[in-house]
Amino acid sequence: MFRSVAAVLSLLAGGALLAADPAPPKGFTALFNGKDLAGWHGWAIHAKGGSPADLAKLSPEERQKKTDEWTADAKKHWSVENSELVNDGHGAYLATDKDYGDIELLIEYKTVPKADSGIYLRSTPQVQIWDYTEEAKFKLGADKGSGGLWNNPAGSSGKDPLVKADKPFGEWNKFRILQVGDKTTIYLNDQLVVDHARMHNFWRKDEPLAKTGKILLQTHGGEIRWRNVHIREIPADEANEILRKKAGSGFKPVFDGKTFAGWSGALQNYEVKDGAIVCKPKKGGVLFTNDRFADFAVQLEYKVPPGGNNGLAIRYPGKGQGSYDGMCELQILDDDAPKYAKLDPRQFTGSPYGMAAAKRGYGRPAGEWNFMMVTVQGPKILVELNGTTTVQSDLSQVTEFMGNRAHPGKDLKEGHFGFCGHNDPVSFRSVAIKPLDTR
Repeated sequence: MFRSVAAVLSLLAGGALLAADPAPPKGFTALFNGKDLAGWHGWAIHAKGGSPADLAKLSPEERQKKTDEWTADAKKHWSVENSELVNDGHGAYLATDKDYGDIELLIEYKTVPKADSGIYLRSTPQVQIWDYTEEAKFKLGADKGSGGLWNNPAGSSGKDPLVKADKPFGEWNKFRILQVGDKTTIYLNDQLVVDHARMHNFWRKDEPLAKTGKILLQTHGGEIRWRNVHIREIPADEANEILRKKAGSGFKPVFDGKTFAGWSGALQNYEVKDGAIVCKPKKGGVLFTNDRFADFAVQLEYKVPPGGNNGLAIRYPGKGQGSYDGMCELQILDDDAPKYAKLDPRQFTGSPYGMAAAKRGYGRPAGEWNFMMVTVQGPKILVELNGTTTVQSDLSQVTEFMGNRAHPGKDLKEGHFGFCGHNDPVSFRSVAIKPLDTR
């Protein structure tokens, strides 16, 4: 059928509008609307005064002023063409207005020879994008391809991609990125290039990755185009399941979800409710496994009520206090409760009680399930809370104790695992242990 030129132009215009409307997969939302920079702002993150720590020191008004300046600069170098977000290789980076924690990110890019770019997660560099043919950068790792966590320390997991998966120039590449805690998994063009590797904190080497932060698109040295930028925030239960599966094999349940079979101690002060071990209100004492463990890893989920307090008994001798007579009590606490605001840093969640301070801010709100994995080898304890490493401590090196109270059990080489109730209905479930003994 014959159509007028005007009708054809009208249809083409309508098609362009439809093409500009992103169609995220189920459960995802579009970060880029295909039309403009809504939801993004400029961030000269490596400029003087531009780091996350620098911005945190500013007043809201000062921070907004800087952001406005960077956004004005970004608009000179970022544009939208054919539903693609285009950067000319210069100017401020683009950052999401919103902060994100645990996420699944889908994003496609196409770049040119000698360009060098990347994707920041939680305001931290970076998932690397290379010109994998540029011999001058082979010494930096360009020949290994894109997708690695390039700012991780040399030799660390994730620094280099597992395979080179880049497509030739002129073709679109696609990333699927999962961030759970400080663990990053990356697929480039459907190939696994980073497998649940710890993303290190570029800004503060002695601190874990921030719990939340912005996603940034880096611009550096050549044109890069982005499209189909979609994100999904991973809920707590799914994050816990990911962490459990990635913990590896060899873990055996020590709680059957129904009874206290295999447990001893303050049995009368605990109950089983909805598949979880729960300390009864206004009750306490140590509930512990019949089995004893030397070196081991334990994974579990816990939930605290508002103001809740409990702990994990590590190498408990079967009597006395877990915090002093055992190797240690790893604190389980509602860290955000106002009544705990002035505690000693060695009393917050994950801390070997009274001996070493855990990094704070990685627990979920009271009433939500947290995932914790603890690895005990000799005198060393590693605690990962919701996927983030919050404690790496060698208790044999501890010489200063909270309140100058000695911990006679801290050098125990074997003992029971258990829970140290402190009058609050704290819940535990999915408790599994893997012995690490080499004897």
